[in-house]
Amino acid sequence: MVELSTGGRLSGIFAGEDPYALAQAWLTEAEASEPEDANAVALATADARGLPNVRMVLLKEIEPNQTRGGFVFYTNTESAKGSELKANPQAAMVLHWKSLRRQIRLRGPVEAVSPQQADAYYNSRAYQSRIGAWASRQSRPLASRRALMAEVAKIAARHPVKPPRPPHWNGYRIRPLEIEFWANGDFRLHDRFRWTRMRTDATAWTVQRLNP
Repeated sequence: MVELSTGGRLSGIFAGEDPYALAQAWLTEAEASEPEDANAVALATADARGLPNVRMVLLKEIEPNQTRGGFVFYTNTESAKGSELKANPQAAMVLHWKSLRRQIRLRGPVEAVSPQQADAYYNSRAYQSRIGAWASRQSRPLASRRALMAEVAKIAARHPVKPPRPPHWNGYRIRPLEIEFWANGDFRLHDRFRWTRMRTDATAWTVQRLNP
């Protein structure tokens, strides 16, 4: 259920009753127009002190179930972002598409995906990427490129086919409490609609138009 708090109806590119479905529709449209990585997102986390950090990652899935699903990405759990999510399991994400002149912002609590879901995605990756997940001690100091490639060769020799998912590599799901859809307007008079809900297991959203 959607309540538009400022009156009127959502229409055009903003129309819909489900923000997950709307986000997926925008992403699908962007995949036809963005030159590369339409699923690239800026992911923001914060450490135990509250100091923020942001980096680009790839959004791998928008799970359609609003009460159990979310926006999924994968990473080394011992990386900076993994450590920050352990200390403070909340995050924000921005998708921006210059070709469409649109963006989506969202934020909410974060949880790990199931081992079965992580295994399935890991096994779908290219062999070299699976080996790289073993070899890289992400975010930690590296002596040289040569040292990294030596580790890659060592891991490849140990797992010449079908490497298992590393114990330090997993997926995370943001279950948003807030999602904002933004479209560029002439003279910076943009259109912005913010969807909010009280709990992650709720399907009732309040939608409010925001000033540009």
